[in-house]
Amino acid sequence: MTAEFIKVCSPCDLPEGTVKVFVVQGKRIALCHTEGKFYAVADLCSHDDGPLGEGELSDHMIECPRHGARFDIKTGKALCLPAVRPIPAYEVELRDGELFVGICSHD
Repeated sequence: MTAEFIKVCSPCDLPEGTVKVFVVQGKRIALCHTEGKFYAVADLCSHDDGPLGEGELSDHMIECPRHGARFDIKTGKALCLPAVRPIPAYEVELRDGELFVGICSHD
């Protein structure tokens, strides 16, 4: 399925080592900037719907602030309990100095 890419912000709006939440086509997306790259995952812990965008970002991992579940921001894979299910991960593209997030209609 082909993703529709939606402009979310400029890279300068998201400093290295930070996470910012955007609503993209009705979905809360946590946009992460680490090691010079940008990643996007659902702003929703698969354990208890916690706000991942408020969690701590470390390398390629984000930790839910509620119960400490951690997720890989590249793949959405759950890395430790209490979460066992992955979260959606989205493609991010830099185009003409702006960041775009790819959302598929089935997501």
